[in-house]
Amino acid sequence: MAGHDGVLGGPGEHLDPEVVRRFVVQQVREVDLDGARVCLVVPDATRTCPLPLLLRAVHEGFGGRPRRVDVVIALGTHQGMDEAHLARHLGYEEGRLEATYPGWSVVNHASWDPETFTSLGTIPGTRLAELTGGLLTGPDVDVRINRLVADADVALVVGPVFPHEVVGFSGGNKYFFPGVSGQEVIDVSHWVGALITSAAMIGSRGVTPVRALIDEAASMLACRRLALCLVVASGTDVLHAAAFGTPEEAWAQCAEVSAQTHVTYLDRPWRRVLSVIPEKYEDIWTAAKGFYKLEPVVADGGELVLYAPHITQVSVMHPHITEIGYHNRDYFTGQWDRFRDQPWGDLAHSTHLRGQGTWDPENGERNRVTVTLATGIPREVVEGVNLRYLDPATVDVEAWAQDPDTFVEPHAGEVLYRLREEAPPGGAEFPGEADGRQPSEERAAQ
Repeated sequence: MAGHDGVLGGPGEHLDPEVVRRFVVQQVREVDLDGARVCLVVPDATRTCPLPLLLRAVHEGFGGRPRRVDVVIALGTHQGMDEAHLARHLGYEEGRLEATYPGWSVVNHASWDPETFTSLGTIPGTRLAELTGGLLTGPDVDVRINRLVADADVALVVGPVFPHEVVGFSGGNKYFFPGVSGQEVIDVSHWVGALITSAAMIGSRGVTPVRALIDEAASMLACRRLALCLVVASGTDVLHAAAFGTPEEAWAQCAEVSAQTHVTYLDRPWRRVLSVIPEKYEDIWTAAKGFYKLEPVVADGGELVLYAPHITQVSVMHPHITEIGYHNRDYFTGQWDRFRDQPWGDLAHSTHLRGQGTWDPENGERNRVTVTLATGIPREVVEGVNLRYLDPATVDVEAWAQDPDTFVEPHAGEVLYRLREEAPPGGAEFPGEADGRQPSEERAAQ
């Protein structure tokens, strides 16, 4: 991958920050930005990415050419970041944005404010059926997006690519939809992913039905779309690769590297998996990634424990999920008249965390694995959403790691685990990086 125009690095490489800086500056300088209104779309703190390094290089590459630069944090429906968090995340002293990034403004994508959005048009139900292979034949989808993006001459995404439960691999146009989009595209895209199931979708290479849908929505933007996509060693600021170009091209380059870097293959399934959730995930809505990435290596009838004593809420921005609870896909599709008017994004999140299973009127709900929360959420709330409760004070992570029937992931949420028998030809050439800190060979050998 190294040496190609617009592409730097590759699987197994650790890029020098100065090399990355020069690469970004060079790529950005080649873009015609004279007098342009530019919108930078960047991830929130739930994504590992050395944003300060990258944004300083982008600022240098801009060289004062744009007439206006708006930085929008692609929250999707996550909660907003305050000034202290923004300063740490973007790399400036609190209250001194102008000193580090002269001429830039920074805003959260305010999904909760209707004034945030403008409509780009509609994806008809007939087109939706084509894009999703018939999984959905409607409704018509109103494509709404943050006004700052729609009004820009150039929209530049800066963000990482990781295996993702809804779309296959994150990044690229996904930072537009759902990153800064209205609820309509969010609901439909996430429900398509849920119908396919997280276990089947996550880590799928190429243009999945959900990727096709968000690419279609992004194509409705009138501005020039560009992306600086990254492959980051999980839990670190180390880059393996970077690609610059259209969101489709840059994403495809990095998704191939991510598939070889962020997927770790294990030799056998495990009866119990302990998923240790980093503190950057502040509720179960975001921390559920610790389930998605490890579900494939839990044995039938086994248990996956999300260990996060710091988490005290199921969802900050989606409290309605406590009324729906967590259930498998068939629970909802088998009773669709009962659930069709619920927010589809909430239904999708529910199925993604509950995992694979079945439902029928006679036998009720049957799930492949037990999902247990060892968090600061009270027992009555956990059991009320159809999950198992475990007092986090009873979890000794080091002792569990010595148990021959337990697999412990100490930095869950970004690296996908699969069974080696599922690896594509040549897919396990690189053993993957378990958490960006521990030698991958030791983990992959377990």
